[in-house]
Amino acid sequence: MSRALPCRRRYRGDRYRFSKSAALLIFCWMFWAPLASGLSDRAFSGLTDLLGPRDAAMVAAADGRILFAHNPEIELVPASTIKILTALAAFHYLGPDFRFTTGFYLANDGSLKIKGQGDPLLISEIVREIAATLAGELNGSERRLNHIILDNTFFDTPISIPGVSDSSEPFDAPVGALCVNFNTVNFKQHQGTYISAEPQTPLIPMVLPGIEASGLQKGRITLSHQQDEITYYAGYLFKYFLEASGFSFTGQIKIDPVLSQDRLVLEYRSRFTLDQIVARMLEYSNNFIANQIFLRTGARQHGAPGRLENGAQAVQAYARDELGLDHVAVVEGSGISRLNRVSARQMLAVLEAFEPHHALMKSKDGHFFKTGHLRGIRIQAGYYRVPEKGLYRYVILLNTPGKSMHPVLKRLLQVFQDGR
Repeated sequence: MSRALPCRRRYRGDRYRFSKSAALLIFCWMFWAPLASGLSDRAFSGLTDLLGPRDAAMVAAADGRILFAHNPEIELVPASTIKILTALAAFHYLGPDFRFTTGFYLANDGSLKIKGQGDPLLISEIVREIAATLAGELNGSERRLNHIILDNTFFDTPISIPGVSDSSEPFDAPVGALCVNFNTVNFKQHQGTYISAEPQTPLIPMVLPGIEASGLQKGRITLSHQQDEITYYAGYLFKYFLEASGFSFTGQIKIDPVLSQDRLVLEYRSRFTLDQIVARMLEYSNNFIANQIFLRTGARQHGAPGRLENGAQAVQAYARDELGLDHVAVVEGSGISRLNRVSARQMLAVLEAFEPHHALMKSKDGHFFKTGHLRGIRIQAGYYRVPEKGLYRYVILLNTPGKSMHPVLKRLLQVFQDGR
């Protein structure tokens, strides 16, 4: 009995000492770990006073710890930051090295058929290169052709993007399977006459009514939202460069599908990989590029023709199955629609998945970011590189009317910089 007592005391004492050690470890983990990361969660507390009831924000350390959260679960309008999710879904289903293609066929009646598959970067320089390549593929007699026939059936027609109006602003540019120059026209006046503002692009006569209706002396306008008109514009631009490369045509420009008996003579593969296209989309926040990618992703998953609802299903399936996000609402891929909805926590998960691609974003001094805005809405999401700590992720969703992004972002970046 007398020997057992010291053992019991030693046990109680060890247990007491262990409990004090455990408490100390827990205390250190709770309060020292954020400080050791270079940033304290308390340092972000000043952000709360800058946020309204319809705003949300979250900040995560490089290791994923949440340092700040305000309204993390409410679903808000993400504006153009939804482009990050569009890009992720496209990378998943198509692959970062995916290249858009455009097919060129000879029909039995001597017509040249062009089948678009949604390439968003068929710009004048590329169209000129394609024309020269086709001239090298066909001999002299094969370059004397009948009609130019355009196949725009790879995407559904018409396509109405929620949030896109009939304005002539470039952010309202229509989409389609066969489009050139982002469905926009850059023009100016010279000696009282409208001319192209781009030396590489001719001014196609069919765009003159739209230019005159704009009342502008110079600028950039979108083409008509009529699907046939944007397809015809592509046909006229191809015709211009094909004729410059030695082709001649005796017929008209028409819209009809490619047939099984038509002979493929060239499949143009874009010089740009998908990740290069995404970089351009993010740099210029280009709505046209975003929804061309969105539609192409839907066509990969659900078959042609690419439809808006199929793109939405593909992106939401990716968010659900790969990111574990059940309630992301996506109706189009650019962020122009107010029907898109995400929470700050969901967007933080999107940023975590996008981190391997973060260098595709705009950047300045270790800050990688994507902005978004609609009337009354200001959004920003991205990464900040803290030296020796890694990339910190943040999301700011301002949906309270009258709120400004500037003071919130200024405060956030100051905290990051002070934590170096």
